[in-house]
Amino acid sequence: MTVMIPKIIQGGMGIAVSNWQLARTVSMTGELGVVSGVALDQVLARRLQDGDPAGDIRRAVSNFPFPEMARRVLDTFFIEGGRKEDSPYKPIRSMTVKSNHWLDEICIVANFVEVFLAREGHSNPVGINYLEKIQLPHLPSLYGALLAGVSVVIVGAGIPLQFSGIIDQMIRHEHAEYAVNVHGALPSTDCKRRFDPTEFVENGNSPQPLRRPAFLPIISSDSLATMLLRKSEGTVDGFVIETSIAGGHNAPPRGKMTFSPDGEPIYGPRDICNLDKIREVGLPFWLGGGYGSPEGLKKALDEGAAGVQVGTAFALCRESGMQPALRTELLQMAQNGRAEVFTDACVSPAGFPFKVAQLPGTVSDKKLDAQRCRICDMGYLRTAYQRDDGKIGWRCPAEPEETFLAKGGRPEEIEGRACVCNSLFATVGLGQIFPNGSRALPIVTLGDDYVNIGRICEKYSSDYSARDVVAYLNS
Repeated sequence: MTVMIPKIIQGGMGIAVSNWQLARTVSMTGELGVVSGVALDQVLARRLQDGDPAGDIRRAVSNFPFPEMARRVLDTFFIEGGRKEDSPYKPIRSMTVKSNHWLDEICIVANFVEVFLAREGHSNPVGINYLEKIQLPHLPSLYGALLAGVSVVIVGAGIPLQFSGIIDQMIRHEHAEYAVNVHGALPSTDCKRRFDPTEFVENGNSPQPLRRPAFLPIISSDSLATMLLRKSEGTVDGFVIETSIAGGHNAPPRGKMTFSPDGEPIYGPRDICNLDKIREVGLPFWLGGGYGSPEGLKKALDEGAAGVQVGTAFALCRESGMQPALRTELLQMAQNGRAEVFTDACVSPAGFPFKVAQLPGTVSDKKLDAQRCRICDMGYLRTAYQRDDGKIGWRCPAEPEETFLAKGGRPEEIEGRACVCNSLFATVGLGQIFPNGSRALPIVTLGDDYVNIGRICEKYSSDYSARDVVAYLNS
């Protein structure tokens, strides 16, 4: 491994909860700060449309190595003084398997900006976290992060067999291809997303090779570790092993899914990773999900882990991208013994169980179910499918029912879904205003560790910092 990774990895929580401010603060303590790489094209565009009041985004863009591309992005999205409060954000067209040069440019610049800002003012490593499920932006996003000098690439929500090989190609500015999952694809279907870095270089010279980051896939079982080592197209440098009590998307239970009386998926012995087999692999590993405490860190180290990945405690610190009002209410609930997280098997269009913090006024509030709008205008969690005419189509179980069913979707896939994309943007204060004037409800994802957050508040304050979390874990 070319990068020395610290023992504490801050979770890469999307969308923009793990923002550059949080990652920068954690990395400056000597641990690994991680930015979320999810939907950064939209994040950048909306921050610029809100006027970039502190000038951070424009400062980062001014350091981007290809100035003409940077200028195009600024000219398209930046609004001096910010958009009017009741004005919708300018939309960005959804990607398809066929590359679109302009959409790729936005992704490159956005990922560069987030990593650049997280690295600013120190020399410690910074990581980025992607979801394998969201495949279309992977190539330009990864290239932008590499241009900014990202040190660690972490990938979850799927089996990222292609990632390590693509990293090796990207650091040499070589043409790369990513096979996109297409439901019902025929042997003749072109499922490959293509990207040539040299098409974006502006200085006319051969660009110098970039530094290779460490690659850490997120897994839930020892069998996945074996598969990744056997089938990956490049080097795997270690693993993040998440349990079923981690926040965000969880791996489904192995075998047929069964449910508890309150509707949560039931996990059993088959879903517990065999750490003896992981240790036999010989690569470093970090444990996540239920390890966000001094005792959790000690337990992980005693198990032979290199350290822990912690998300929930960082999601609720003051540097987090979560809206302050949501964060404050969640912390008050934790301190009052009312913290609750529900593993929702239906809410996410991704098809994975999703941890949802129970909070009034959000998607978790059953009294507001009627306010859940069925829409898919961002497209990150869409599924590609083979259409009858031979072309690739896109469908999402969160879009209007008649639209989804007309595309061949099954009725049982619709129940309980929400547009997680729009809701996560609302959680960080970047929510869209829809044509009818409504807005998406926020959704907050936290791990089961949420019930223990009061310990950090008691030791520090109810407005604790990321530095406090690091100190707490190391205590």
